[in-house]
Amino acid sequence: MKFKTIASGSKGNCTIVLCNETNIIIDMGISFLTLKKSIEENSLSFEDFSAILITHCHKDHTKGLSSLIKKTKLNVYIPKDMYESIKEYVPFQRCVFIDDIFIINDVKIELIHTSHDAPSSVGYIIEHNDKSLVYVTDTGYINRKYLNKMIGKDAYIIESNHDEIMLMDGPYPRFLKERVISDKGHLSNNTTAKYLKKIIGNNTKTIVLAHLSEKNNTEEKALEAMKNEGLDKLNIIIAKQYEESKIIEV
Repeated sequence: MKFKTIASGSKGNCTIVLCNETNIIIDMGISFLTLKKSIEENSLSFEDFSAILITHCHKDHTKGLSSLIKKTKLNVYIPKDMYESIKEYVPFQRCVFIDDIFIINDVKIELIHTSHDAPSSVGYIIEHNDKSLVYVTDTGYINRKYLNKMIGKDAYIIESNHDEIMLMDGPYPRFLKERVISDKGHLSNNTTAKYLKKIIGNNTKTIVLAHLSEKNNTEEKALEAMKNEGLDKLNIIIAKQYEESKIIEV
């Protein structure tokens, strides 16, 4: 299993996961041409992909979805309750409605139900050939039930959205600050670090900190929170808004 973050942040999100013959796109908050260029640089085409997964309906995760649907034959895999919120982008017949555990070819995927101000928002635990990847962004907290399912995976792509002090002292209006820090908002650096300390295992190789706020966070503060929980010995990567990562092997 390999993966690459193509964009991560409030202006657009997209990640690809490569599992031999089964390749998956997670979120489509970037332009079709940006994604096309990225996958072609890795000697891939859209015909090499099996599915699109969408975490939730917000535009930084969906704004390129309509174009992708029109220009490829790919179907969108979503919980049924999410459809109403993304139907402007996706015809009903191009959706595959999924259960909490589902299979795409030889890849097993389990949903993590997240807490965000969007209908039926989810993250994923992706497993292939005894390798595992957790993908969780855009959530105010992680329910203990799902946190337990995330223990001991090989790699994590997880939100580290904001530094609490920067957020509260920053330029956002009060209502927006309250949204971000609410149970239906976003994970802070400190919360994410504490979660990770509980769930990483001996086989955990890589942590990607994702969806960093441009106004309420810095890479240094996200990494400092990890260090404060004793996690700085791990391979920690910061996912960027305008710069895709290298292909990371799980």
